[in-house]
Amino acid sequence: MEFWKIAFVIPVILFMVVVAPIWITMHYRSLSRSSSSLNLEDRQAIEHMLETVDKLTERIGTLESILDADHPRWRDNTSHSGGAGQGEHHES
Repeated sequence: MEFWKIAFVIPVILFMVVVAPIWITMHYRSLSRSSSSLNLEDRQAIEHMLETVDKLTERIGTLESILDADHPRWRDNTSHSGGAGQGEHHES
């Protein structure tokens, strides 16, 4: 009976010490390689998103410059506790 226990334990130990670490390393290495390379569609999507971000940044700059010209203290009027204009309504 002791022989069968040893015959079972030794392959399990060898698997855990030698095979499992190599298997896990190769698995995650292949995952990182496949995720690091972008295909053409992904690159085009990223380029489109970057162009959109540039346009939006430019628009925000333009809106801020208009607000600075029309209402020089508009930045002072923004509420830090939950958004501008809560609870106050001004009619022109």
